[in-house]
Parts: sequence; structure tokens; C-alpha cells
Amino acid sequence: MDSLFGLDRVSAHDESLALLTTVYDPTQLMILESILTDAEIPYLKKERGSGTMMKVIAGFSVFGTDLFVRKEQLELALALIAPSDQTEEDEDE
Repeated sequence: MDSLFGLDRVSAHDESLALLTTVYDPTQLMILESILTDAEIPYLKKERGSGTMMKVIAGFSVFGTDLFVRKEQLELALALIAPSDQTEEDEDE
């Protein structure tokens, strides 16, 4: 059934872009967008499946949102959004 609605694969995108992550929570999406904007990393967000229609009807989508960045900026973007081990070490002390 997922393959029928396109939920089992990454949204169609330009070949110069790489998938950064798929987000299912609107709050997490806003945080990631803020991080990328602050770092001046351009990004593209695309809804999976019929997610755009769901957002219009229900105000949110349960299908997930794919975030894409330029391939040459993927490593930097991943480093920015990855949880920091330093924070955990500081809390332990």
C-alpha cells in the first residue's frame, strides 16, 4: 500500500540535491529549517505522497516531509542537525 501512495520512497527531486532527512513532526521541521537558515544552507522541502493535500485539508501531514540540500553541503548540514555528544558529557559532569 505504501508503494501505491509513494510513501516508500524519497520524493522526486533534482539530481544536484541530496536527502538530508525525513521529518514527521511539524515542530522538528521548524527547528531544522531554522538551523539550516541560520547556517545559510539553502534547502528544499517536499511532502511525501499526498502530504501536500493532507496539509491543506487537515493542517498537517502524517506522511512526512523530505528535506533536501545541495550535495556539496550535505556533510555540513548533517553535522549541524546531528545530536551533539558534547551536551551529554557536560550534563554528566
